Amino acid sequence: MAERTEDLAVALFGELFMADQLARARLSRALPKGMELSHFGVLNLLARIGDERTPAQLARAFHVTRGAMTNTLARLEWAGHVHIRPDWDDARRKFVSISPAGRSARDAALQAIVPMIAHTVSDLGEDRIRAALPVLRDLRLRFEEDEV
Repeated sequence: MAERTEDLAVALFGELFMADQLARARLSRALPKGMELSHFGVLNLLARIGDERTPAQLARAFHVTRGAMTNTLARLEWAGHVHIRPDWDDARRKFVSISPAGRSARDAALQAIVPMIAHTVSDLGEDRIRAALPVLRDLRLRFEEDEV
């Protein structure tokens, strides 16, 4: 008997939500002391793009409120992981960049989590992961379209 589309959707999202919850918990435990997953996400993005971003741009990138991003950035600034400077053309706006200490913290976090992720990929099989990535990417893109 064919599975109904609604049942398939419920099963898919049940698996996605549980995998997300378990992955976040596991990654959080592997991160260096004091670093939260949200901190790592911001540091990783800033390190990858290699340029400044406004808090509003970061909030949009992570699909969080400006208040949540402000809180994360305040903690990162307190730890010395980011630099926050005013926009010289518009004093109401700020720019955020990763500091050398933030880059080191991000690199330490990567060293802690990459072996765990690589082990999982190895266990599941690289071919299966490659096959799943386009579907997961399409799901993400579909949800991003729905946000606009």
